Amino acid sequence: MQFEKNEDGTVLKLTLDKKLSAVTAEQLEKELDEKLAGVKDFTIDMAKLAYVSSAGLRVLLKAQKEISKDGTMKIINAVPEVMRIFETTGFDEILNISK
Repeated sequence: MQFEKNEDGTVLKLTLDKKLSAVTAEQLEKELDEKLAGVKDFTIDMAKLAYVSSAGLRVLLKAQKEISKDGTMKIINAVPEVMRIFETTGFDEILNISK
């Protein structure tokens, strides 16, 4: 998985590409462990993401929990296939997803 980062002080935007699978979720988790400290506004753009595995969902949930201590996380541009995964798992009720 490739992702594009835009950082500006307490604002972080990640654009995810291709698949958030078990392998790539580990990569994303490491990146977030390094980057989320001090972030108040975290946005994940999923316009180019085609799939999210259970490992990917776990990383998103962990990020949501971490950032909610004193900031916000939102997911934008989720494609229909990814949105179905969120709805099937109930994550559409847990995560802040802009439709």
